[in-house]
Amino acid sequence: MTAVQTLSVGEDEAELRLDRWFHRRFPQVSHGRLEKLLRTGQVRVDGRRAKAGQRLEPGQSVRIPPLPDDTAPAVERAAVSDSDFRMLRDAVLHMDEDVIVLNKPPGLPVQGGTGLSRHLDGMLDALAYDAPERPRLVHRLDKDTSGVLLLGRSARAAAKLAAAFRSRAARKCYWALVIGVPKLAKGRIDAPLAKQPGEATRERMAVDEEEGRHAITWYRIVAAAHKKAAWLELEPRTGRTHQLRAHCALLGTPIQGDSLYGGAVEMLSGGGISRKLHLHARAIRLPHPRGGMLEVTAPLPPHMLASFEFFGFDGDGAGPAFAAFDEE
Repeated sequence: MTAVQTLSVGEDEAELRLDRWFHRRFPQVSHGRLEKLLRTGQVRVDGRRAKAGQRLEPGQSVRIPPLPDDTAPAVERAAVSDSDFRMLRDAVLHMDEDVIVLNKPPGLPVQGGTGLSRHLDGMLDALAYDAPERPRLVHRLDKDTSGVLLLGRSARAAAKLAAAFRSRAARKCYWALVIGVPKLAKGRIDAPLAKQPGEATRERMAVDEEEGRHAITWYRIVAAAHKKAAWLELEPRTGRTHQLRAHCALLGTPIQGDSLYGGAVEMLSGGGISRKLHLHARAIRLPHPRGGMLEVTAPLPPHMLASFEFFGFDGDGAGPAFAAFDEE
């Protein structure tokens, strides 16, 4: 067991939800266990009781109670159904002794929450294979975003992977189908984001020059269908909530299927175009826990593949991931 700790929130961790901040720092602790620690007041922010969804600010102090070092998380979960078991096994893109990389399907929440009984964190027993420990989440994707998602196969591996995300040693490449075409073929979006007041169940970020947190995204147009739609490659250099969705909307080209940030913009329509969110975590590159670099690419989900075929976009036409922004 560790001793009681008091940790400071870093500048690059501003605006993170407390539960996400905690799981980045302590991936061996399950979501259910964290909720219990919060309910009993063992985790505190600036000496006060806190809730999982509380947004953190740089310099705040977080009290961490004694935690297990390497024990598997005590997650309360139902048995994984046969269909979910097969789905997760089929989603594995890469596996070695330290890391599992999934191609997360759209519509699957990564973690539980109010009204959510089916989520990835509750199914990770399906990916234990013969390892002595249950895999651990080290980062997140939005429910409706598909693509590469990393798991650590031990507490040690998960901690090293999480550290790579905190230090920004991890690079992420996304593909999006957007409504309209940006004015510039390639560019840098530097627009601070802050949570917009509203319903808790419809969290929305907005550009806020005074209160917003630093957010940078590089983008380029890979292909366009006249002025109707464009295939964008995106590389976030920061990790703010809904960053890519908010930044694409700021360009005047919201992501297809994004009702939260699309506003009054009419969705693209056609026989091969789905109204699901068209945002895909295409590739990731980061240091492997045992040395060297790990890079994994995920194929498009069926609904995005169908939309690309409708517009005549060739998925092989983007070139190697990250190459377009290597010098930026």
